[in-house]
Amino acid sequence: MFPWKSSLSLLATAALLAACAQPGGTPAAGVSASQPGAVSAPAVAQQRRAVGQGLYELAYSPRQNAVFVASTGGFGADAAPARILRLDPATLAVQAEIQLPNRGFGVILDDAANRLYVGNSSEASITVVDTAANRVSHVITLAEKTVGADGKAKAPHSFRELVLDTARHRLYAPGMSMADSALYVVDTRSQKVEKVVPGLGQLATGVALDAAGNRLFVSNLKGEIAVVDTVGLIVNKTFDSGADQPLNLAFDGATNRLFATDQGLEQIQQRRQKSEPGYTPRAGNRVIVLDADSGKSLASLPTGAGPVALKLDAARQRLAVTNRGAGTVTLFDSRSYQLLQTVAAPAHPNSLAQDEARNVWYVTVKNGRDAEKGSLESVVRLAQP
Repeated sequence: MFPWKSSLSLLATAALLAACAQPGGTPAAGVSASQPGAVSAPAVAQQRRAVGQGLYELAYSPRQNAVFVASTGGFGADAAPARILRLDPATLAVQAEIQLPNRGFGVILDDAANRLYVGNSSEASITVVDTAANRVSHVITLAEKTVGADGKAKAPHSFRELVLDTARHRLYAPGMSMADSALYVVDTRSQKVEKVVPGLGQLATGVALDAAGNRLFVSNLKGEIAVVDTVGLIVNKTFDSGADQPLNLAFDGATNRLFATDQGLEQIQQRRQKSEPGYTPRAGNRVIVLDADSGKSLASLPTGAGPVALKLDAARQRLAVTNRGAGTVTLFDSRSYQLLQTVAAPAHPNSLAQDEARNVWYVTVKNGRDAEKGSLESVVRLAQP
């Protein structure tokens, strides 16, 4: 087991929590295709604006023509309240602020229903935001907290990623635990937990849905992928991904491929070496590509240091990856696996969303250690021809 002491330190190690925003909303340079293996590609127009404290995941709504981003507000006594910020997708200006009852990190959008689901992480709950009215509609409780031997109330799991299954009217929320992670299945009609599926291993992190194949993939920081049957809601199998720390996942239904960012964080490797005799660190700092049926390795794509989020644009055959440690976003051809571009977005690019119709990517950028306390973090808009 990994000897972390709290849910917050666990989330930090999983690259959820860190702290460098760049003020203003003016275009910024920083596009390069000079890395080995890169091929020429059209320039990316980059725009950046500092919008709020403690930015994490974001979503683009075609129906509302807006970007919604989670702002935790920070953790100090004088920190700003947790909010969802509604941004103009062209200028990144803040159009509205929706105050949250708890800090929000992960988000997933049900655009047809005008709902944004916001994961409340260590609070074991999900806040539901009405995106048409710009207000919180209610909170879904995933699990009750219990008081431990230390006298502190804690939930049995912490949460980061959310996935929506519109065909089955479900929301899937993997709950992280250092013992046995579990999948929380929420009925989006009743807005209540339908079932909790155990057996996801230590520290479940990434999740991707194969709706047509009735299966859900969940990764954990022991390098495993669990395959959940979404009909029977049971874990069908678990296989070794070949990655050291598969953090986030993306599934390509047309080619039956599973993509995973492999962090390669040295802190996690060191802790595992101390607690697991015989553990040998794997490469990290890459994206791995697997056959979704067999788990066979198809490719390994070197990224910048600390890859976090990835998003697949299947129609254009593009894969975007945020590299938190390197301060870059890398763009790959998802079929040939060629590196197309490396876009500078210092200090710590974190999460991704896309306006597919306009071929625009949105990225949250975390502050660096040298940033002034309480300074705002940024959203970057990357527009491709």
